[in-house]
Amino acid sequence: MTARDDLRAQKALQGVDFPASKDDLVGYAEERDVDAKSLQALRALPDQRFESMDDVVEAVPQEPEGQDAPGGTER
Repeated sequence: MTARDDLRAQKALQGVDFPASKDDLVGYAEERDVDAKSLQALRALPDQRFESMDDVVEAVPQEPEGQDAPGGTER
């Protein structure tokens, strides 16, 4: 996942009703024909019930983007 996956998930789920399960969220996004990266981010969510968009955003796995070395960039 990337640092932007939380934003992708949030955009893909605009208008969804909560509470919702992971399957509900993925299904909602699929019906809206969201992009593959957004679906990948949603499929990486833990299998649980989400009470709000904030719960979803917090649950999206995060990893830094790019190939930078941990703790900074190469020079």
